[in-house]
Amino acid sequence: MDPALLRERELFKRKALTTPTVEKKKKDPDAVASVKEEPKKKSKPPSSSLGSNAINYKTISGSSQYKFGVLAKIVKHMKTRHQDGDDHPLSLDEILDETNQLDIGSKVKQWLLTEALVKNPKIEVNNEGKFIFKAPYKIKDKKGLLRLLKQHDLKGLGGILLEDVQESLPHCEKALKILANEIIYIARPVDKKKIMFYNDKTANLPVDEEFQKLWRSVAVESMDDQKIEEYLEKQGIRSMQDHGMKKPAPAQKRKKASQRKRIQKKPRDNEHLADVLETYDDK
Repeated sequence: MDPALLRERELFKRKALTTPTVEKKKKDPDAVASVKEEPKKKSKPPSSSLGSNAINYKTISGSSQYKFGVLAKIVKHMKTRHQDGDDHPLSLDEILDETNQLDIGSKVKQWLLTEALVKNPKIEVNNEGKFIFKAPYKIKDKKGLLRLLKQHDLKGLGGILLEDVQESLPHCEKALKILANEIIYIARPVDKKKIMFYNDKTANLPVDEEFQKLWRSVAVESMDDQKIEEYLEKQGIRSMQDHGMKKPAPAQKRKKASQRKRIQKKPRDNEHLADVLETYDDK
């Protein structure tokens, strides 16, 4: 062999012995599999045995959602029984019994007694501490409804919402059918809710058909009172002015009186010493 190659070989061996080497350990396949399985176990959904506990957590007596759910059920029940004609007051225990909510906690009961039912605008409390539904109008039959509509018509208070009457009057639909000829319904343009008015037949006047056609042909939807008044004045028609009671003019405050001028008092003579005083002009 070539001696030069032998020398190079020896040098290469020496360098190899002096250079440190790090051996890579072989990964244990079982350990790798266990590491991969750990996150999967954490992401697993809870078993069926924990399902009932989760439901109980949502409906615990301390949550506000649960409390207001109990209150909403009570108010709805009180409204329904009022519309069915049951207007006698109930205690809280009787209400909970009728609504199948006897399993509520003591904290929720206390909240209902001291805050929720007492301050609710749809519930009224009597002197005995019992609860009853608070309707918008206190009417019990068709006569009461007709009387209410007449009062609103005479006093110029306008109409009454149909939904308020349905909420207030027990067996409302039956009463409305009987009073069909005594009531006029007008749909409110804003929200299409029906408004009830008393049908005062004494105010019915015969109107010529031609006048009715002219009246209906005039479009005033996009005009306010001021624009209508200006249009009438241009046509040479004076619009009706408000001749109602005028507000009294505000009382004018009295002006403060000017400062009184000081009266210059003339010096008084000593009249009581007239016989004693002497003049010395002649001396």
